[in-house]
Amino acid sequence: MESEIAVGLDIGTTKIACIVGRKTEHGKIEVLGMGKSESFGVMRGVVVNIDQTVQAIRDAVAEAEDKSGVEIKEVNVGIAGQHIKSMQHSGMRTRNSLDDEIGQVDIDALIDDMHKMVTQPGEEIIHVIPQEYTVDKETGVKNPIGMSGVKLEANFHIITGQITAAKNIYKCVAKAGLTVKDLALEPLASADSCLTDEEREAGVVLVDIGGGTTDVAIFHDGIIRHTAVIPFGGNVITDDIKEGCTIIKSQAEALKIKFGSALASENQENEVVVIPGLRGRDPKEISIKNLASMIQARLEEILESVHYEIRSSGFEKRLIAGIVLTGGGSNVKHIKQLCELVTGMDTRIGYPNEHLAKSQFDLSNPLFSTGVGLLMQGLKSSHKSKNVTQTNPDPKTQVVDHSKKTKGGFFDRILQKGKEFFEDDN
Repeated sequence: MESEIAVGLDIGTTKIACIVGRKTEHGKIEVLGMGKSESFGVMRGVVVNIDQTVQAIRDAVAEAEDKSGVEIKEVNVGIAGQHIKSMQHSGMRTRNSLDDEIGQVDIDALIDDMHKMVTQPGEEIIHVIPQEYTVDKETGVKNPIGMSGVKLEANFHIITGQITAAKNIYKCVAKAGLTVKDLALEPLASADSCLTDEEREAGVVLVDIGGGTTDVAIFHDGIIRHTAVIPFGGNVITDDIKEGCTIIKSQAEALKIKFGSALASENQENEVVVIPGLRGRDPKEISIKNLASMIQARLEEILESVHYEIRSSGFEKRLIAGIVLTGGGSNVKHIKQLCELVTGMDTRIGYPNEHLAKSQFDLSNPLFSTGVGLLMQGLKSSHKSKNVTQTNPDPKTQVVDHSKKTKGGFFDRILQKGKEFFEDDN
């Protein structure tokens, strides 16, 4: 049995994670190797320093290659950032014959029409996701293929992003000696790794609290209904602690991870932690309760922004499964309780290991949700090729082709332009 290998590369604000994996015969995902490096060239989900990002990608990929014994040449990468926008739009197509059944060709033509929509300067359409269809005034059709009808209408969820942001991601990956197989919206990748089909059906909000941004994706009836990117994340909390306690950033980050809490009321007044002073200066005493107050204030602001997005989506009353928190920021103690207080909605923490088979690599941390989701999306679209090769071959493993034929959309054009750019340089 052929086993396909794919690679997810999460280029985040605080870390770059590279995860190599393949599907087992039981449909689970076996992680073969992973690498992680600190990210210095990314701010709020967008590449701001290409050289630093390239070096961090190389470090993460080299570690993943070393642990997995797989030579990595193609990766699935995510795109996020404040520039991501979403909107609802509808399209219509009049067919020539009532006798012919509606086919994939008709749906593709509708999607192609959406790709021709006029966008803001410097922006292009990333994803066009059909919501539901109407066939000759018959509304609420989820899949019209095989039906008869003359007038085919559809509502679409359209996601747009800046061309330059995608170009910079492509440039970083190419300079690191790799090829982009596919670019995906990060909240959709995180949703793949953390949500169940039942939750998507019932109505759920995925909230991915990263270092630079908080990504929101709302699902109902199994369909993505709303996406948003809030330009705050865990790094703002670290900055607040740094300023509030007058300590350096590395100390602030360590304090947040080891002693941080999202609810000040859960901490005693007399609990203190001592931070060593700089270069012979006196050590500092920091109250755990004060620390929690700073974290709570900023998290409340982030969660109120999330609640605003939920209300503006129009689905607030129909989200039976509530909220799933994931991303590195969801590791803060008591964040589940704070989220329930702020939004009034049931909340759970989403771990990306639901779809993973047992392996020596522990990915049961919300930190890896996007990376695992990108790996899953890569495995969905993998085909046999020589683009990934085993350096210590396992007889059960065959290599794969990561090239996926998609419509001539935003990313295809970006990838083509990127290839031409680097070929010209050579």
